[in-house]
Amino acid sequence: MRRIAIMGAGGWGTALGVVAGRAGHAVRLWSRNAAVVESINRERVNSIYLAAHRIEGDVRATTNTGEALRDAEIVILAAPSHATRALLARVADAVRPETILVSATKGIEIETGQRISEVVRDVLGAEYAARFVCLSGPSFAQEVAARQPTAVVAACADQSLGETVQAVLSFENLRIYTNTDVAGTELGGAVKNVIAVAAGMCSGLGLGANSIAALITRGLAEIVRLATAQGARLETLMGLAGLGDLVLTCTGGLSRNRFVGQELGRGRKLEEILASMHEVAEGVRTTRAVKLLAERLNVEMPITDQVHAVLYEDRSVRAAVAQLMARPLKGE
Repeated sequence: MRRIAIMGAGGWGTALGVVAGRAGHAVRLWSRNAAVVESINRERVNSIYLAAHRIEGDVRATTNTGEALRDAEIVILAAPSHATRALLARVADAVRPETILVSATKGIEIETGQRISEVVRDVLGAEYAARFVCLSGPSFAQEVAARQPTAVVAACADQSLGETVQAVLSFENLRIYTNTDVAGTELGGAVKNVIAVAAGMCSGLGLGANSIAALITRGLAEIVRLATAQGARLETLMGLAGLGDLVLTCTGGLSRNRFVGQELGRGRKLEEILASMHEVAEGVRTTRAVKLLAERLNVEMPITDQVHAVLYEDRSVRAAVAQLMARPLKGE
């Protein structure tokens, strides 16, 4: 039995708490939302973000970061990427040096272009960054909580720490693999959200399977170019954290990022779409971060450029598709 703190009680943070509770661990879920905390503690469900699934075992929620982190051996960061730096600064004095930090967040910081591991190093220092594990892969929260078979990756420069997270969180339907490619695992999980917005746009326009297949394939090429420019390994991007997560998010009906793109393709305004959603669609902000990072690294990412133009430059979805199809012909 391990003591686990989960910082962020949205759908994915709660689903990880559900799995860890079933596995017999002591879990403390932190949320800034008092209604979420009360629902978990009193009704044993997260009525806002994961209402259909009962929370079992020694899982308790709190709005107090100190209470959540007390004696925690593993701390899972499950807040949106744009809130992670502030969260780390808030908990810096309460996180012990021997703690394993696990990121369950899929995004890139816009202001700096940093991955979550780099934000951890920036805020907490190299000692904590050395114990950083990225947990990523094709994993809708609702399906994990519903005991549907799911496989993800725990990536850490220290193989033994990745194996610790693997052993602690693998239970029943959740199977965790390990690798040591943190950059590839983080970037696969972040950039696929941008491509998923594009996939949703295709769906919203009524385009068919040909279009989605081409988009996923060329989107993977963009992910590979950006990630390998930052030292990632190709085999990581062909695995669960790359291709696996990309296929799920581009085709799955539970994908928030695909939903945003789909609604844009149907003619709705971005502000209206986001206002109707309970949880964050990471791809909206991540598009800005990825575009800036790609420009800095001189990496060509035409799909990302068109998603950015739709989200932030008032380009129509149909015009974005036309721009992609009109690009100069070239070898694959």
